[in-house]
Amino acid sequence: MSLEPVRIDGGAPSLRTRSSRGSRRSRALRLILIAALVGGAAGFGAIATNAFGAGNLYDRLLAKIDRFIVGPPPPDRATLPTVDVTDPPSPSPTPTLPPPASGQPVVTPPPTPTPIPRVAVDVNIVANPNSVFIHEIKDVWCAPAGISIVLAILGHGDATPAREREIAGRVHEWETYADSHIYGWGPAAIVSALDAYGAKGYQIRAYQSRAVALRDSAKALSTTHSPVILIAWKGAHTWVMSGYRADADPTVFNDAKVSGTYILDPWYPTISTIWGPSDPPGTFQNSSEMIRNFLPWKQPDGYYPSRDGKFIVIIPTIPVG
Repeated sequence: MSLEPVRIDGGAPSLRTRSSRGSRRSRALRLILIAALVGGAAGFGAIATNAFGAGNLYDRLLAKIDRFIVGPPPPDRATLPTVDVTDPPSPSPTPTLPPPASGQPVVTPPPTPTPIPRVAVDVNIVANPNSVFIHEIKDVWCAPAGISIVLAILGHGDATPAREREIAGRVHEWETYADSHIYGWGPAAIVSALDAYGAKGYQIRAYQSRAVALRDSAKALSTTHSPVILIAWKGAHTWVMSGYRADADPTVFNDAKVSGTYILDPWYPTISTIWGPSDPPGTFQNSSEMIRNFLPWKQPDGYYPSRDGKFIVIIPTIPVG
């Protein structure tokens, strides 16, 4: 079984509206190319699979054909950067004041502030996950669905099939080779789409460790009251994080340990032959599930120097309101 190169959604969505003559010509070309590609697939005796498992062959063929017809984006289109986050150093011990020299006045140290108690926290910014959830219409549309969910949580319109299709149809405005070597959706395209629909200030971050990535995500979620997008399944899928549990408040304690997250997974209720069944919107994913699903970026379509081997997160930086 071979992996089909995918980037978040695995391919480009349908073409934008064109003239009737151009549309007829495109449809005719698509039919010809579909016949050729289906014949080729049958000749090899197998249906390619992507990171989701046994994928929808027809949807992937259409995505490839649309990508071929549209052509590549302008070569000078800039790609949003991925910010590399290093693990913070351990806190330094409090220095001890030396004894005063002979004849010198005694320096009274400032009073020690009352320590903030270290207590476990359980945070979730979405009270009714079903009200903001949308399933990915096509098995290569987890990014448009995830974007729709984030926008709904932030009050920028409802998560509807019409909204998801609209977002999917605009991917060619934002795609770049640096973001996705097969074009289509990548983390930078997701950030650009969020910005275009009013969700400003999201940033792509890369982490060496899962623990730091989750702690930083939890801190950003609590600080901004905005959802986080975790790039799951080695870079092939979007998970919308609406909350978390931790042994301490990460906005106060830099060593807080996140034990799991509340997730809205656009793949639900579909079952993946690789990753298994997805859980209902708002399900708490414990440490074992995070280790199984939130994995370092490793895509089969090429080298990504700022992402390979790292945990990728699309994180909010601007507080709501």
